[in-house]
Amino acid sequence: LTSIRGFSQTLLNSWDKIKDEDKKKFIGIIEDQSNRLIHLVENILSVSKMNAGNPVLKQVDINACIKRVLPMLEEQHKQNKFETKLSKENPIAYIDEDKFQQIMTNLIDNACKYSETGKTITVSTSFMDSEHVLIKVKDEGAGIKQEDYDKIFEKFIRLENHLTSKTQGNGLGLYITKKLVESMNGKITLKSELNQGTEFYLEFPFYNQEDALKCFQQS
Repeated sequence: LTSIRGFSQTLLNSWDKIKDEDKKKFIGIIEDQSNRLIHLVENILSVSKMNAGNPVLKQVDINACIKRVLPMLEEQHKQNKFETKLSKENPIAYIDEDKFQQIMTNLIDNACKYSETGKTITVSTSFMDSEHVLIKVKDEGAGIKQEDYDKIFEKFIRLENHLTSKTQGNGLGLYITKKLVESMNGKITLKSELNQGTEFYLEFPFYNQEDALKCFQQS
C-alpha cells in the first residue's frame, strides 16, 4: 500500500516533469504491488473460509478440472512450458470441485514462480490403487531440502533460494493447499532434489468413504 500510494502521488504531483519511460515504470510498480495485495487478501479470505464451513463433496472428473485451470495459468506464465499426462481412464474423485481447482491453481502457479524461464511444468493423473486417484505436479525449479519438507506447509513460511527474491509471496499458498486437501480426505506429499526440481503428489478417494463402509458392512 505504501508503494502504491507513494508512486501514485508522485505521478499526480509531477506528471509533466516525469519522462514517459519513468511513468511506465512507476505504473508497472503500482500494478505489481496491487496484484501482490490482491493475492494476499485472497489468501487471507481462503484461510477464513476454511474455518467457516465444510467442503461440498461430490464425484468430480479430475482431468476436466485440470483442463479448465491450465489455460489461465499458461496465459499468466508464458515464460514456462506446460506438459500434461492425463490418464485416459478419466479418474473420478470424491472432492469439492471449486476447492480442487484452487489447489491445482496454487500448485501450478507455485511451480511456475520457482522455475527458471523455459522450464517445463508437468501435470499428470493416474490411479494410485483401487480406492484412490493420484495427481502429480512437477517442476524443474530450485528444489527443496528434505529437512524443509514440513516447513513449506506452515503459515507465512518462505524458503530462501536464488528465485525467492524475484518472486512475490506471503507464505500462505501451500498452507492453504494442504488444509484444503485434508478437508476433502486427501493427502499431499512431495519429493524434491536441489537444483533438479520438485514433485507434489495429491491423493484423493474415488468415493464417499462413509458410503463405502456401509456397503462393505452390508455385503
